[in-house]
Amino acid sequence: MSLPHSSVWPAPAKLNLFLHIVGRRADGYHELQTVFQFIDLCDEIRIGPRSDGLIHRVSELAGVPPEQDLVVRAARALQRAAGVALGADLEVIKRIPQGAGLGGGSSDAATTLVALNALWNVGWPLERLATLGLSLGADVPVFVMGRTAWAEGVGERLTPLYPPEAPEETNYLIIKPNVSIATAAIFQDPELTRNTPPITIGGFLRSGGHNDCTAVVRRRYPQVGAALDFLAQFGRARLTGTGACVFVACATMDGAREIMRRMPPSLEAYPARGMNDSPLLEKLAAG
Repeated sequence: MSLPHSSVWPAPAKLNLFLHIVGRRADGYHELQTVFQFIDLCDEIRIGPRSDGLIHRVSELAGVPPEQDLVVRAARALQRAAGVALGADLEVIKRIPQGAGLGGGSSDAATTLVALNALWNVGWPLERLATLGLSLGADVPVFVMGRTAWAEGVGERLTPLYPPEAPEETNYLIIKPNVSIATAAIFQDPELTRNTPPITIGGFLRSGGHNDCTAVVRRRYPQVGAALDFLAQFGRARLTGTGACVFVACATMDGAREIMRRMPPSLEAYPARGMNDSPLLEKLAAG
């Protein structure tokens, strides 16, 4: 269903170019270091403001009831925090796979916050929206701020990366085995490395880092290990987040499509271009 009189807002996926777990806090959360880079694989959020205060999810999301949907929760959180009397009809067009380590749910929530902040004339700065977004998920703030970033803490302490520190906006081939991975299960695994020495931005630029979740995900999900082994023929194969998606940088999009032609049929493929600025910022700037 498409909403009449609605506006359409992009919600991009992300890649973790590396992911180090450098400690565990007393509250059980993990201290991380990572670099978030956006890619041009995007969900779309269609939003139609309502005058009656209702938050209504128009589209269905398999296995996710409305009260658990991050888009609905984001809208209600902003409505409460800002004391807004208006409501919204929300329709999500999903292109980012779920349980894939690409941040689709967090990005959808962030886009909802940014869009409704504009459509409801709330007028909060992005930093305040990011703080509210952190209550919805650790990845939400980076999607709100919209810049490729070095992240620490649980992922909320962000340092925007600009040239020469910013990653090259290269092409990637992302592949997803036929599994969905719950982030919490990986972080709770007793064999997860939790004491990687912290590095600096300069250290990342020199070494590229690694993903501490890879060994655990390989053990628990052999399909992901097989996908990593397949991609390793073509370059440095990496896991994004806690998976299930893995990716490799490609010199050209034609090169990515050539790998796709050689790919086992059990895998889904997503050729994508890296972006250091989120298309959400472009939408916001365009009014």
